[in-house]
Amino acid sequence: MTLDDVSVSIGETAILKPLSLSVSSRGVTGLVGQNGSGKSTLLKLLARQQMPSRGTITFDGKPLHAWRDREFARAVAFLPQHTPLATGLTVRELVSLGRYPWHGALGRFSDADRQKVDEAMSLTSTAGVSERFVDTLSGGERQRAWLAMLIAQDARLLLLDEPLSALDVAHQLSVMALVRRLTLERDLAALIVLHDINLAARYCDEIIALKNGALVARGAPGDFMTPARLEEIYDVEMDVFRHPEMGVPVAYVRS
Repeated sequence: MTLDDVSVSIGETAILKPLSLSVSSRGVTGLVGQNGSGKSTLLKLLARQQMPSRGTITFDGKPLHAWRDREFARAVAFLPQHTPLATGLTVRELVSLGRYPWHGALGRFSDADRQKVDEAMSLTSTAGVSERFVDTLSGGERQRAWLAMLIAQDARLLLLDEPLSALDVAHQLSVMALVRRLTLERDLAALIVLHDINLAARYCDEIIALKNGALVARGAPGDFMTPARLEEIYDVEMDVFRHPEMGVPVAYVRS
């Protein structure tokens, strides 16, 4: 994905200021920043859920508006911050919807499709609840079911808007480890909105920070995680140290 002078405004209010950047075609990129900084808006633009006020966005060198819907859905999978209701659907049925771009509404659901669905549920630990209705699940189970649907979609780029918000710490770690493993094993790219800067530093190859709708920083975790930069992003004084075992940078708020 490449953005060239892209901005979003509502009336006189700039939601996303003119932005030019490229998103890596592989690995995990974390998108961080304060609430209201434009993170969700940026993901909606990349997912074709919202149109920019100005500027152009291309994917694989092709303008987003030029992609056919099914062609685009085979390449890009989007998990919104607030997932829609799935009333009356079992987990297996929800995950199976991820195969729609590959066979269509009247297409035949093949053995290969079933294999993709089973694999996605296995990877997300949702196989045990496959016959339960989605609306009876806990928040964490429901989020993993939606993530399984995206994995079944077999796209090359995953756009994940706060996928950890309903998860406890253990499941946050397992989801981030899963996303990381998927990008490595399947040569995928993931752009993920995160509020926990330490999770971003631990699992992301690159971190991008927005503030008040503008790009303020980007870089590999080792370069990104400095006290001055984190204070600029979050408006609080922070320090950074190296994890004694993993060696990754860890940030904390000064007392």
